[in-house]
Amino acid sequence: MKASAIIVAAGTGVRLGSDVPKAFVKIGGRTMLSYSLGAVGQVNSIGEVVITVPEGFESAARAEAAAAGLGVAVKITPGGIERQDSVRIALGLTSSESELVIVHDAARPLATPAIFEACLAAAARAGGAIAAIPVADTLKRVADSAIAATVARAGLWQAQTPQAFRRAVLVAAHRRGFSEGVVATDDADLVERTGVRVEVVEGSTANIKITTPSDLAIVEAIVAAHKDG
Repeated sequence: MKASAIIVAAGTGVRLGSDVPKAFVKIGGRTMLSYSLGAVGQVNSIGEVVITVPEGFESAARAEAAAAGLGVAVKITPGGIERQDSVRIALGLTSSESELVIVHDAARPLATPAIFEACLAAAARAGGAIAAIPVADTLKRVADSAIAATVARAGLWQAQTPQAFRRAVLVAAHRRGFSEGVVATDDADLVERTGVRVEVVEGSTANIKITTPSDLAIVEAIVAAHKDG
């Protein structure tokens, strides 16, 4: 099945304390966006890429896409106010010929081509699929700074991106979410509300979402270790 990839790179990076948008922060000499483009470029079924960026960074994103040498159509657009808005905008630019759409956050630079491929294969079969990892820590529900309950972690998974869906399913889910004013935590949340089956593909503990300076330091260490190896 033909697929379109959406790379969400419109985050400001305020919590990261960066003077450039998060996707353009460099790790090991490369921007976060560069890593995601590199992974997407190795997935044969992806025939186009749509990148959402902060307004004014379209040229910078175009340069990153050119450097990645993707060999497929690349569309770049300013993102929306919220991540959900950015995905909806990008989705409207995807080709109607694509049967699948895979959405990924540029803030997760270490997602591998294999994870993308696994999500796409599962989405083609089930309708939707996300990368996720089993919850390893004990979870506590807290109220007024005190533990209110311990939550059993059996069966609990921590969602990541990429997340892949049949294009028609994702378009319908976003339209419904927009019309009903739903603010979802991720694209899978919107799709789940429509009753479509969303499967889980095991991701990676290295597929960290960079939000804080500590997250960045961890990913920098992983990248440095791979270079040394």
